[in-house]
Amino acid sequence: QVQLVESGGGLVQAGGSLTLSCAASGSIFSFNAMGWYRQAAGEQRDLVASITFGGSTDYADSVKGRFAISRDIAKNTIYLHMSSLKPEDTGVYYCNGRRGGDFWGQGTQVTVSS
Repeated sequence: QVQLVESGGGLVQAGGSLTLSCAASGSIFSFNAMGWYRQAAGEQRDLVASITFGGSTDYADSVKGRFAISRDIAKNTIYLHMSSLKPEDTGVYYCNGRRGGDFWGQGTQVTVSS
């Protein structure tokens, strides 16, 4: 059973930066795609950024130009580099791996204060 473990969340002021990490227990190449989702309190979980097996990336309109997803194949880890953070970026960030079904991490809280 593949495990995804997120880290790097925390409290940051608006305009600040934060980098999230998601370490997989196996090869990240076992996934067709991986991504980061955000869930604000009382709202649905929405896709923020994704990266395919081939390395193609995609972003939600609300984070384009501010967030960047990357991966370190040797470390079986993907990252979400977040900059120019806004209070509306607050939420629990979940790492996702897609391989047939969906695999999820436990989530990491990001809080952006105004």
